[in-house]
Amino acid sequence: MKKQTSKVANVNKTSYKSTAIVSEAKKHLNVRYVWGRTTPKGFDCSGFLKYVFEKGAGVTLPRTVSEIYKKGAKGIKPQVGDLVFYEAYKAGALQDIYIGGNQFIHSSSSDGVSISSMDNSYWKKDI
Repeated sequence: MKKQTSKVANVNKTSYKSTAIVSEAKKHLNVRYVWGRTTPKGFDCSGFLKYVFEKGAGVTLPRTVSEIYKKGAKGIKPQVGDLVFYEAYKAGALQDIYIGGNQFIHSSSSDGVSISSMDNSYWKKDI
């Protein structure tokens, strides 16, 4: 049986901020992935989150995945604008912004900034 495993961090508490975060994130669809980058010329995964939250909602996030990950809690159903962390190969290794409809937006090394479904088998693990 497959079960989705994730950790959620709600770092924005208003629907206005949620909408602004998702709107800002979508402005950068198809921006390429560049390790260590934090601008629309290229984003790594945590650089994308940091940029989007600062520009979209005035929320300052730590720069590293491990520091952002500490803000989360397991087993919480994500709300629009929440950060979702996946434990694909180590705790907190992958993180994304939940945009509703069981989808999230993220900067992936293979596709750059893109939208993915949480139902994709890559985001699930055997237990």
